[in-house]
Amino acid sequence: MKKFLPGLLLLVFTSISVASQDDDFIAARQAFQAGNSARLDTYARRLQGHVLEPYVTYYQLQLQLESVDTDTVKKFLSQYQGSALADRLRSEWLKTLGKKQQWELFATEYPSLVNKDTELICYSLQQRLAANDSGALAEARPLWFNGHDLPTNCTPLFEALTAAELLAAEDVWIRLHLALAAGNVSVAKHINHYLPKDQALSERKLDDATSNPLRYLDKQRHEIKTRADREVALYAMLRLLRSSTDQAATYWPKVSTQFDPAEQSYFMAHLASQATRRLDPRALGWFREAVSTHPLIPLSDTQLAWQARAALRAGDWKTVLRSIETMSAAEQQAGVWRYWKARALKTKGRITEAHTLLAPLSTEHNFYGQLAEEEMGVVIGIPGEPYKAGTQEIAAIQQLAGIQRALALYRLNLRVEATREWNWTIRSYDDRRLLAAAEVARRNGVYDRAISTADRTLQLHDFSLRFPVPHREALQNHLQQQELDEAWVYGLIRQESRFITDARSSAGATGLMQLMPATAKWVAKKMSLQNYHHALASEVNTNLALGTYYLKHVLTALDNQPLLASAAYNAGPGRARQWRDAKPLEGAIYAETIPFSETRDYVKKVMSNSMYYASTLGHRLQTLRQRLGIVAPKSTVNELPEEEK
Repeated sequence: MKKFLPGLLLLVFTSISVASQDDDFIAARQAFQAGNSARLDTYARRLQGHVLEPYVTYYQLQLQLESVDTDTVKKFLSQYQGSALADRLRSEWLKTLGKKQQWELFATEYPSLVNKDTELICYSLQQRLAANDSGALAEARPLWFNGHDLPTNCTPLFEALTAAELLAAEDVWIRLHLALAAGNVSVAKHINHYLPKDQALSERKLDDATSNPLRYLDKQRHEIKTRADREVALYAMLRLLRSSTDQAATYWPKVSTQFDPAEQSYFMAHLASQATRRLDPRALGWFREAVSTHPLIPLSDTQLAWQARAALRAGDWKTVLRSIETMSAAEQQAGVWRYWKARALKTKGRITEAHTLLAPLSTEHNFYGQLAEEEMGVVIGIPGEPYKAGTQEIAAIQQLAGIQRALALYRLNLRVEATREWNWTIRSYDDRRLLAAAEVARRNGVYDRAISTADRTLQLHDFSLRFPVPHREALQNHLQQQELDEAWVYGLIRQESRFITDARSSAGATGLMQLMPATAKWVAKKMSLQNYHHALASEVNTNLALGTYYLKHVLTALDNQPLLASAAYNAGPGRARQWRDAKPLEGAIYAETIPFSETRDYVKKVMSNSMYYASTLGHRLQTLRQRLGIVAPKSTVNELPEEEK
């Protein structure tokens, strides 16, 4: 025993030293956030040689960026050239240079920047204007057509466009229209100042329409005379529509004749889209009215997508096909629309055309790729021979400074910084390096990076990295107790938390199975857990116990159908029930017509994940369409307890 004591003591002292330096780094970061330069400098001296020393230097430079000399910044950029930190510092420095209008230095550094945001693009265009670059204004013009707030440093560009008579009054109306459609009233008021005073909106009327649209319309509906009046009234109608489809549809005939055909078509398209989101069967008729009112005003890709969903739910394959074929070429290339277009073509007997779409789609590893594969008569099996990174490949990745910084940040639970560092480091990797990096992440327990990194490969794949099975022993007992499908539960956990044990959502959901506090408390009471408190909800075994119990609860309440239970787990059992139809509905169509984009995407990924897990875990295979099933009509739904509606 004495023979190994010096080595053991060295290991202990090393661990203590690392822990102490980690504490120093957290303290340095807190000093930076507090703007305490002196305290930050103290910790910087202690952290020399630490893997995260570049971050401390970055913090120091950030606090003095307004006054630091150029050589000091350039030294950092040179020392850490190609790193995420160097790009971040260059970005912040360029904003400082732009604010001070130090255009010569700005022009030198800007081409080296990788991540360019709108603020920096506007500074770059300002610099080019100052250098009499005649093309700068032409490039600035597209920035104008945006209904959202833009950085204040873009304003000089718009003023230059106005002075050069490159922004016409109609351009102002277009952006005003975009801002009001997005509900950005403050942006609309700013844009309004670009209109001549005799054409501008009444901001008082705009405020009245915002606070109570129905009262505004009742008061003003006989006074809609100018373009400004019509714009505010349309905005009020959209506000009314957001709160009630019925109310807006009932009120529209009272004012519709005071609008021109283009404006009528505009409102009807919005009415139809909102109705589809609410699964209102009148939606398709309103879409037809929108198009017939003004055939030259096309529906947007987003509106065409909602029209296609409404048609799917109605079983109107002709309209499904027409909607997809009317989309932009880029939108038609999305997997979702290639799949449903192929299905629509099949109903018309155009099998060859359908298979031309399905064949390449079936090679993609996602929900629609799986469905396409099945449409062509193939059932997903175990993926082909995986590519396993070699020892040297893994060691080479492990030694990279960016990877080491990312792992150190993950160890300190600074996930935002760690993920930014990781993603930057692997951004240009080929398949082999991606899989080596994914294996490094897996070995270090950073499962979310292992998954997302392995997901990026194009030709070489390792599905054990895309679909890992951590905590399997802990999960088995709960699966047996609740009689749940292991592949489905793993598919759900992968989507919920990516196996981050202490994951916390912005809404407050925690742990592997992302339980909301109220749900966890309710389940704990049902399970008669003794001495339960919310902190336990993040503990792995407790989280799995609570999560699988609740999952079984919603599964039983929703016809033992994993598709519905997945929707319920994300959006609540009441909504999953409401999204059913008056007639039996193909599971894939139910999933496609879920009104909430987040839940729609979630359900597809959970069900797709479950297929891959069933394959890699060696379970009995069934098709994805079998897993999705047929959703029974609303009339057969089991009643849920009041607290679960």
